[in-house]
Amino acid sequence: MRLDKILITRREAIAPEHVAQGDFVYDKRLVVSKTDNQCTVAFMEIPPGKSAYPRHYHFDITEVFYVISGKGRVETPEGDKPVTTGDVIVFPPGAAGAHKIWNTSENERLCYIDFDTTAINDRICYPDSGKMTQSIITKENDSWISACLAEWRRASQTSPMAWNRDTLLSR
Repeated sequence: MRLDKILITRREAIAPEHVAQGDFVYDKRLVVSKTDNQCTVAFMEIPPGKSAYPRHYHFDITEVFYVISGKGRVETPEGDKPVTTGDVIVFPPGAAGAHKIWNTSENERLCYIDFDTTAINDRICYPDSGKMTQSIITKENDSWISACLAEWRRASQTSPMAWNRDTLLSR
């Protein structure tokens, strides 16, 4: 939903979405969604000893975490870095921004705000598994994105992994 007015809210006012996928467990309270916005904002809460996602990086998105409470460890290309309440962590696009955040506490949740820029085409690399994913921000019945996908199907020699925002906008 497009943000078209000033929003003031509290973490407690947003129902959490609980996600548990193997070793990756977290509660996410989405404040601003990606769709039709230039950024996304979410409160993230990771239980003790867990991580929210595998080590990854985005090709076209900058992520910023602000630690509200708790302590953790961030795996980075330069090694592991401890994080705690009050820390701000900025992950640039590309391999230099590869990261995985862990809650290192035995009994306290790691809570942080995740601020991300958005891109129409969000390409994510998971270097430990060699896998990549891609999502395209869209709205239901959006004819523009349907036209882009139709063009991709016609241009079979072009993979959407090679596309960026400028490529999509030029089509």
